[in-house]
Amino acid sequence: MTIKVVRGNPTPEELAAALAVVRARAAAAAGAPAGAARHPDSWADPARIAARPLRRPGPTAWSRTYWPG
Repeated sequence: MTIKVVRGNPTPEELAAALAVVRARAAAAAGAPAGAARHPDSWADPARIAARPLRRPGPTAWSRTYWPG
């Protein structure tokens, strides 16, 4: 595995911290069962959204739609 610093001048401590995170993620991915991997677009799955009750807008909901421009 090769890690390349593209921008900036990190200290050895910062590089060690980044490498520790990368190694931990790689170890977690290697130890997870094959079926446990989530699809990248699972956040958009309608079943996830429908799993909880949807909120209904109240009588003053229009007042919270202001978009400062």
